[in-house]
Parts: sequence; C-alpha cells; structure tokens
Amino acid sequence: MNRRTLARLVLTGLALGASLGLTPAAAEEATLRIGYQRSSALISLLRQDETLEKALKPLNVAVSWHEFTSGLPIMEALNVGRIDVSADVADTVPVFAQGAGAKITYIAQEAASPEAQAILVAGDSPLKTVADLKGRKVAVTKGAGSHYLLLAALKAEGLPFKSITPAYLTPADGRSALAGGSVDAWVAWDPFLSAAQVQAGARILRDGTGLSAYKRYYLASDSYAQKRGDVLTLLVAKLREAGTWVKANPDAAAERLAALWKIEPEVVKRANARRSYRVEPVSRDGLAEQQTIADAFHGEGLLPRAIDTSALAIWDAPTR
Repeated sequence: MNRRTLARLVLTGLALGASLGLTPAAAEEATLRIGYQRSSALISLLRQDETLEKALKPLNVAVSWHEFTSGLPIMEALNVGRIDVSADVADTVPVFAQGAGAKITYIAQEAASPEAQAILVAGDSPLKTVADLKGRKVAVTKGAGSHYLLLAALKAEGLPFKSITPAYLTPADGRSALAGGSVDAWVAWDPFLSAAQVQAGARILRDGTGLSAYKRYYLASDSYAQKRGDVLTLLVAKLREAGTWVKANPDAAAERLAALWKIEPEVVKRANARRSYRVEPVSRDGLAEQQTIADAFHGEGLLPRAIDTSALAIWDAPTR
C-alpha cells in the first residue's frame, strides 16, 4: 500500500467516524454531573453504593456529585451548565426556575406525598389552627414546596400571604428559629419534619393533605435531555429500582439513610413512610398543579411574572 492510498483510507475513516459521532472527544469518558440536596433520598442511596456508576460504565460515562442547600440553587446551576441533572426537587422549584428563564426539562417525578411536608409549631404552642397564624412570624424556605403549602393553607382559611410575616430561612435555621422562639411556626419537609417531631416534640398544625400534592421532580438541562437520552434512561431506571427497594425494606432503608444523614433511624423511617418514592414518567396532564402553583405565587407578588408552566419540556422517556 503506497502513501497516497493509505492517506485516502485514513481520511475516509475519519469522515465516517465523524458522521457517526465517533470523534476523538467522543471516545473520551463523559461525566454526568448531578446536583442534589441532603434530603435527596434515592440519589443518596445510588451515590452510596455506586449503582449508577456501574450502570453507566458500558456507556463510558462517569458521575460527579454536587450538593446544594436547596432546590433553587440547583436550578440555577442547571441553567448555566454547571450540572446536567437535578435530583428530586419540590414542585415549586421548576416554577420559580421557569420564572427566571431557566431552560430545563422534566425527566421523571416521584408520585404525590402530601403528608411529607407540614406547618409545625412548638409542642407547647398556644396555636391550634392555621387561622391562628394571622399576625404571626412563620419560617419558610423561599421557593420550596413548603412555601406553596403555606400559601395554600392560608388561602383555605381566607387569609392572604401578607397576613403573616415570613422569615425566609434554610431548614436548619428554620428549626433553630422555632426552637428558640424567634418564629411562631415553621414549614418543613421530610426528613426535617420528622426530625423536629421526634427530637424536639414539634407539633403539626397542618400537613399538605387536601392542599398540596407535593410531587418531587427530576430535571435536566434542555441540551442534556436532547443529547443523552441513553444516560437518562439508565438513571430513571435506577431511581425506580431504589424507590421500590426503600418501600419494600423500610428498616434497612432507614438504617442506610440514617448513617448518611447522621440522624436516628426512627426519624428516617417515619419520614420514608410519608414519601411515596414511586418514580414515574411525567405527563402533561399530571403537571396541572404546576400552573396552580405558579398562579398562586404570581397572585401574591412572589413570582415576578405570569408563566405558562406547560412551556417547559418533558423528556420523552422510552416505553418499558
């Protein structure tokens, strides 16, 4: 074979490889960057036993993990390209992210868990009903699912959001504020909710039953959802398996998560009992409450502009 023939074959091979996406860069190991919160139970389990890394190895994809204090910073990181996928975030989080112009795609959801968030008061508080919150100071994490629960609970009593004084705090600071008496109530989600009950004797004033479905959503950047359906398919399958395992093995799941979260297994078991952990595809009809949430926040002036929640993309998961 002469030099001219060899060069022609090399060039032909490179052109064919490029047409198939087999460039030198594609041969390198890719990395799936996942943003999560401490309360991201299923992702925490996958991270602990490296289940996802093992599943993605045949695709030559590694995983990096990035912890955030709440859902909104995760959405910001997703929007600016610092991460590719978010672990479960509360139903309100995509709404606020969309209001800020984020380009994100729903990829899966955990089915409704209305009892997994609640308005709490101290065990010896004189407050008995949501109506008693009028004129009181309430700790809540801005933009979290608990924020919408507070809005919905007040509305059910005929009270506008301005009838209370919000203290926008992280879960840890909210619990400290309630324990210290600097707020009259605190709106929390599990496992923080169960921890406050078990460890501090906090009392539930009202949970989300009949007020907020409290679904939790997994999202990806638009670009990642469009490019890496193979990775998302494996991720969702592993999340579904983890959710099924947690519900089938409550004691073992509580022990594992308790060790990760550094809290008592009793707390985790109570929290897990309230969460569905049923990982499902997202449907347009199933997102109806998202518009209700957006309208509620906009009506109270907490969302700067009206949005159409149906404008966010839904990843077209392959049929099993």
